[in-house]
Amino acid sequence: MNIAEIATEDYIEVDVGTRMGKVRSTFENGNPKGIIVTDDGEYSGVISEREVLQSHVEDDAKVSALTKPSRTDPVPKVDRFEDVREVARVLVEGNTKVAPVFENDDLWGVISQDAILEAVLENLDALTVADIYTDDPITVREDDGVGKAINQLREHGISRLPVRNENGLLTGVVTTHDIADFVIRQNERMTTGDRVGDNNRMLDVPVYDIMQSPVETITLDTSARDAVERMLDRDYAGLMVTPEDDDRVVIGVVTKTDVLRALTFTEREHMDVQITNISLLDTLTRESIVTSIEETVDKYAEMQVLHAHVRFHEHKEKLRGTPLIQCQIRLRTTKGQVAGSGEGYGSENAFRVALDKLERNVLEMKGIHSDEEYRGQLLRKLNEL
Repeated sequence: MNIAEIATEDYIEVDVGTRMGKVRSTFENGNPKGIIVTDDGEYSGVISEREVLQSHVEDDAKVSALTKPSRTDPVPKVDRFEDVREVARVLVEGNTKVAPVFENDDLWGVISQDAILEAVLENLDALTVADIYTDDPITVREDDGVGKAINQLREHGISRLPVRNENGLLTGVVTTHDIADFVIRQNERMTTGDRVGDNNRMLDVPVYDIMQSPVETITLDTSARDAVERMLDRDYAGLMVTPEDDDRVVIGVVTKTDVLRALTFTEREHMDVQITNISLLDTLTRESIVTSIEETVDKYAEMQVLHAHVRFHEHKEKLRGTPLIQCQIRLRTTKGQVAGSGEGYGSENAFRVALDKLERNVLEMKGIHSDEEYRGQLLRKLNEL
């Protein structure tokens, strides 16, 4: 299946000379998944709400300040007749909800993650939330400030945070859209002279004041199709995952991106690997990443890797011009999920540290399974006495 019938020519376009204030208002009023930027009619880039939120560009600045290569990751272009699985991979690895579609080297339209998910709904019955969700979610407390929430979203490259009360129970969720909406509304009330002080006070506003509540939750045994239908119907990018017997305890998050990632699983002999923020690779290549992970897991023949997700995140700190990079590796295997993370100057150093941590965690998981197997054998023997 290709995207020819699901891509659209209907999209929002702005010129590089447009004021950022107008772009922020566009996100507030229209809630687009992304905005195409052109320069004298030629494609220049895509702006997402996440990038607008995380930028420190003033309202009077031009859009060009946010589309420079040094300010944002380039969004890959896709062909109008590209396979839907490959486009899903492009969206995941580009960490974007929309990508420009080209035909004969000319900008034709856009493709969004929603359009892909709507097109493949009937194929999602075979998966459950348990197959695709992200466990051990990053959370914030009700009394944490907006500034802390922004830092958590930025540091972990995510778009939503479960909110817990003082007892650790789920009471709400705060998203990049909630924060962007709050910041835009506050900025509209400011005068130029008040802006510095008011910006600082905005960061101290409790998350409780802007979070969404009650929370839309889902359980592990729910089909991926049902999860996607609920997200599309309510215009949510993700749902909180809770146990069947208590919707106040958050155990994970399932997002549209998780489902897109699942679409790229194949039955090919080689391992499927997804790389988020692929533009941060310097001396590393996709091939070397895949080979390194395969060499690590091949040491444990009884464990088969179904999918690997490698995510890079750049910190502001640098050493002789080389940025501090965080790398996270998460494997979905026949023995369950296992992950490893680490930091280093440059993507290669960060990847090696994360890979070492991953191997140690695989060994630990292997030990746990061995202990459980021994315990089962022992119990069987005892019952035979």
